[in-house]
Amino acid sequence: MLDLKFIRENPDTVRRAIRAKRLPDALESLEQLLLVDEEHRLLRRDLEEKQALRNASSKRIGELKRRGEDAEGLMREMGEVAAEVKRLEERGRSLEARLQESLLEIPNLPHDSVPYGESEHDNQLVKEWGTSPTFDFRPRPHWELAAARGWVDLEAGVKITGAGFPLFRGLGARLVRGLERFFLERLEQEGYTELVVPLMVNAESATATGQLPDKEGQMYQVQDGYYLIPTSEVAVTNLHRDEILDQDALPLKYAAFSPCFRREAGSYGKDVRGLNRVHQFDKVEMVAFTTPETSYEALEAMTRTSEAMLEALGLSYRRLLMCTGDMGFTQSKKYDLEAWSPGQERWLEVSSISNIEAFQATRLHTRMRPGGSSGRGKPAFVHTLNGSALAFPRTIAAILETYQREDGSVRVPDALVPYLGRELLD
Repeated sequence: MLDLKFIRENPDTVRRAIRAKRLPDALESLEQLLLVDEEHRLLRRDLEEKQALRNASSKRIGELKRRGEDAEGLMREMGEVAAEVKRLEERGRSLEARLQESLLEIPNLPHDSVPYGESEHDNQLVKEWGTSPTFDFRPRPHWELAAARGWVDLEAGVKITGAGFPLFRGLGARLVRGLERFFLERLEQEGYTELVVPLMVNAESATATGQLPDKEGQMYQVQDGYYLIPTSEVAVTNLHRDEILDQDALPLKYAAFSPCFRREAGSYGKDVRGLNRVHQFDKVEMVAFTTPETSYEALEAMTRTSEAMLEALGLSYRRLLMCTGDMGFTQSKKYDLEAWSPGQERWLEVSSISNIEAFQATRLHTRMRPGGSSGRGKPAFVHTLNGSALAFPRTIAAILETYQREDGSVRVPDALVPYLGRELLD
C-alpha cells in the first residue's frame, strides 16, 4: 500500500504509474481517494475547531456554576456544539473507512529501471542460458510422454475434482517428491529457513500481501472466510505482520513448499494442454525481508538462486525483465524465468522473482528498528521480496521434454538422480 501523504503530494506520479501498469480501474480509485482525502482533511479542521469550542464552553460553564451564575444559555449552545462534534466524528470514521478501501486499490509504483510497455511483447530479454537439445526423432510434448507411461493422469484428476487438477502416479509422483527435496536442500545451502505453512489464510492475510482486493477472482474461497493459498508467499510474508524487526537481523530468508490453488482462466489450445496451466500445483517459494537499501541486491541474488537451479537441472532458460504493462499490481520490479520446451517449441514460465519494496510491509505493519533491539531510531518499513524456486508443473514439463528418448523413456537429470534413486524414468 502506498503512503497517503506520498499520494497526496505526488498525484501525477501515481497517475503515470497506474497508466504505465495499464490498470484503468485504479485511476478511478485514485481520483476518488483524492476527493475523499480533501473532504476528510477539511472535516478534521472543522472538527478540531468544534472540539476546541466545546472544551472552552465546558470550562466556561464550570466557572459560571462555581460563581453561582446562570449557565443555561451556554449549556444549550454547548449541547448543539456537542451534537455537531458527534456528527463530524461519525462522518470522519466513514471517510476514514473509504480512504482505506481506496488505498487498497492503488497499485505499487514501478522502479525507474522497469521499461515502459503495454504487453508481454514489450518485456526485455536480459539473459539466455544453455542450448536447445537436438533429437534424431520428433520430440513429443510432455502430455504424450506422461500419458503413455502413466506418470500424470489428467483424466483421473478431472473425475476426482475437475479440469486443471492433475494426479501424479508412480514415477511421476516420485519426480515431484524428488524436486521438492532438491529445491529445499539447495535453498538451505543458500541460507533460507524452511517453513511448513497453513494452506488456508484469512482475509486479513490475503489483503496484507495484495491478493485482496486485486486478485479476489483468482482465489478459491472456502467456508468460514478462509482462502486457499495461491502461493505460500501469502502465508510466509504474514509471519511478521504487526512486528518490528531488528535491522541487524535482516535479511530474513524463508523457503516453503506447498500446493498452490488458482482459479485463473487461461486461453485455449496448447497453452493449457497437460501441465501448462493448472488450478492446483506444487511450488517452492522464496520470501525475503530486507532493508530498503539492500532490496535490489537481494532481488538479483534471489534471481540467481533460481537460475542456478535451472542450470543444475540442465534446462535451457531465459530471463525477462517485465515491462510496466505486464508486471502486476504489487511489484516494483519483476523478472520471469522461462525454460525451453522442446516438445512444444515454446518458452514456459517456471519462476517469477519480484521486489515489492515497502508496498506489502505497509499493509503488514512490518517495520525494522535501526540499531537492533537496543536502538532508539524511528522504525521504518522493511522491503519484501518473493520468488519461485521453482513452480513444478512447467519445470516437470521441461524436464520430460528435454530428456526424453525415442522409446518414450526419460533420462533423469544428474542433479536429481540422488533424489529419485534412479537414472531413468521408464
